[in-house]
Amino acid sequence: MIYSVTGKLIHVESNLAVVQCGGVGFKCLTTMTTIAKLPQIGSEVTLYTHLNVREDALDLYGFYDMAELNCYKMLTSVSGVGPKVGLSILSDSTPERLALNIAAGDSKALTKAQGVGPKLAQRIVLELKDKVGAAEIAEGLSETPAAGLNLQAGNAGEAISALTVLGYSQTDAAAIIAKLDPAMPVEEMIKTALKQMAFGR
Repeated sequence: MIYSVTGKLIHVESNLAVVQCGGVGFKCLTTMTTIAKLPQIGSEVTLYTHLNVREDALDLYGFYDMAELNCYKMLTSVSGVGPKVGLSILSDSTPERLALNIAAGDSKALTKAQGVGPKLAQRIVLELKDKVGAAEIAEGLSETPAAGLNLQAGNAGEAISALTVLGYSQTDAAAIIAKLDPAMPVEEMIKTALKQMAFGR
């Protein structure tokens, strides 16, 4: 319903930011990751938003970039992961690192976030990793010539898996990763790809 809000940042707390647009202050619940990226109070800022509708409230969640918003939506699609837990997980980890943990099946890393026990962490990994199964990845990669780069193995394969967890198609992810230095660290590959996807290739 509300894609984003752009305006003056007028207030910040540990779990929320208030953006004033046209005289109205929008309270956006958010993560520590987004809070750390915000400019000084009084500066203009854009937050990408998700509106959570409940019987007794309308809660607006705001994120500094689309990668974090997509990751939040994917997390809260898992049974047992509510809005607060989703924010907690993304406050403890960047979208890039979270995607790597899920792609690698590392549920223990998720338990560092408040409100996430071993069982819930395992469920998150199982449900989201299923969306990037080996067959789907191979199918997506086969559609994109790699000019000699083996995208199904090594850092490139991990980066593509992680990008797919973040909601991008295997074809789009592979097309960008194929242009990067195969020796680049996985996390750098993901960050570079996310920037190119955000601003157009």
